[in-house]
Amino acid sequence: MLRTIDLRGRSLTPDELLAAVPRATAARDEALQTAARIVHDVADRGEVALREQAARFDGVEGHAVRVPQQHLDEALAQLDQGVRAALEEAIRRVREASAAQVPAPTVTTLAPGARVEQHWQPVQRVGVYVPGGKAVYPSSVVMNVVPAQVAGVAEVALASPPQAAFDGRVHPTILAAAQLLGVTEVYAMGGAGAIGAYAYGVPALGLRRVDVISGPGNNFVALAKRVVAGVVGTDSEAGATEILIVADDSADADWVAADLVSQAEHDEQAAAVLVTDSAALADAVVPRIAERAARTLHADRIAQALAGPQSTIVLVDDLAAATAFSNAYAPEHLELHLADPRPADFVNAGAVFVGGHSPVSLGDYLAGSNHVLPTGGQARYASGLSASTFLRPQQVIVYDRTALEGVRHAIVALADAEALPAHGEAVTARFES
Repeated sequence: MLRTIDLRGRSLTPDELLAAVPRATAARDEALQTAARIVHDVADRGEVALREQAARFDGVEGHAVRVPQQHLDEALAQLDQGVRAALEEAIRRVREASAAQVPAPTVTTLAPGARVEQHWQPVQRVGVYVPGGKAVYPSSVVMNVVPAQVAGVAEVALASPPQAAFDGRVHPTILAAAQLLGVTEVYAMGGAGAIGAYAYGVPALGLRRVDVISGPGNNFVALAKRVVAGVVGTDSEAGATEILIVADDSADADWVAADLVSQAEHDEQAAAVLVTDSAALADAVVPRIAERAARTLHADRIAQALAGPQSTIVLVDDLAAATAFSNAYAPEHLELHLADPRPADFVNAGAVFVGGHSPVSLGDYLAGSNHVLPTGGQARYASGLSASTFLRPQQVIVYDRTALEGVRHAIVALADAEALPAHGEAVTARFES
C-alpha cells in the first residue's frame, strides 16, 4: 500500500530530498485552471453561475443560497448535546489560544517629541469557507470564526456547500456551529465559486465583497484563493492535507499507523509520509496500516491516498537526515515520535505535534491550536490561520516642531541625494518665517 524510498547512504541537497517524494503537482496545475474559470464565471454572472455550479457539483437546485435564520435556529435546536458540548469546549480553547496572538499596541520614542506608535487594526469584513464535500467540518467553523472574532473583525460571513441529503441546506452541524458563534450571514455555496463570490460580491444575494477570505478546502478551493489574490486578502492555500511523521525505534508502530491513516481519510490526494532511521519500525508499520485502513469507514479513499505518489515511507541514516528531509518537505502537520524530539530543529512545518500523546487529531479539534494550516510546502514561508491573519499593523507617526527640526537637515540631504528636492522643501517650509 505504501511504497518505501531508501535514502540511506546518500548525501542529498534540500531540492533532491524534496524531489524524492513528489507532491500531486499535476493535479494542482489542472485545479488552478479550473478554479480560475469558476471564479471568473461567478464574477461575471453572480447568482446564476453559483446555482449552475451547485447543480453540477452538489446535485442541488432551487435551494436558498442565502441561508435564512430559521435554518440556523433549527440546526442548533436539533444539535446532539454531546456534539454541542464538544464544540463549546473547542470554542473556549481556541478563543483562549487566539487571544494570545493579538499584539499589544506599542509606542517607540525616538527623541523628545518624536514617537512612532504601532497599532493592529482588524479588517472590517471576512469571508470564511467551511468544506462540506467528503466530510463535515464544524471544527473548521470554530477554527476560522473564533480568531476573526478575537481579532475584532466586525462582519463574518460563512459559506459551505449545499447538501443534497438535506434538501439543499448547508449541513445542519455546520449551521449549528455558526449559530453558536453568532454568525448569521451564511451562504449555501461551495468550492471555487464560493471564493469567487467572496472576492467579487453577489449583489442579488446581498453578498458584499469581503476583505479577507479564510478556510481550508480541496485543491480547487485552495487555488481559487491564488486566483483572487490581490483582489482580496487570503490566508494560506490550505489544500489537500499532509502528515509527515518523523520516528525512531522508540515509536509505537500502531500509533504511527493510526495517525497516517487518520489523515489519509480526508481526501484521495492526502499525503501520508513516514520518515525513519529504523527499518524495523518501517516493517512493523506497513501491516498495521493495511489492517487499520481496511476496516475503517473510508477504506477506498484511504487506499487511494496511500497508494498515490505523494505518500511513502522514507528510510534515512539518522535523525539529522530525517530533520533535513522534514525541513525540505515543509509539511502541513509534523509529528515527532522520537526519544529526543528537539522540535526547535524542525523549522518548516505548519504545526508540530510532539510525542506519542499529541496526535494531529488533537490539533484538529481540541488542542486549542488552529487546524487551518499551509499545505504544498508553503510552510517554508507561510503560517497557519491565527488572529494575526485578520490584523494589519498600522504605524502612527507623531512628531512636534522640535523633533522635526532635529532631523530636518538629514531629510533634506537624503531628498537631494534621491533627486527629490520637493521632499526636503516640504520639511523646510515649516521653518520659514
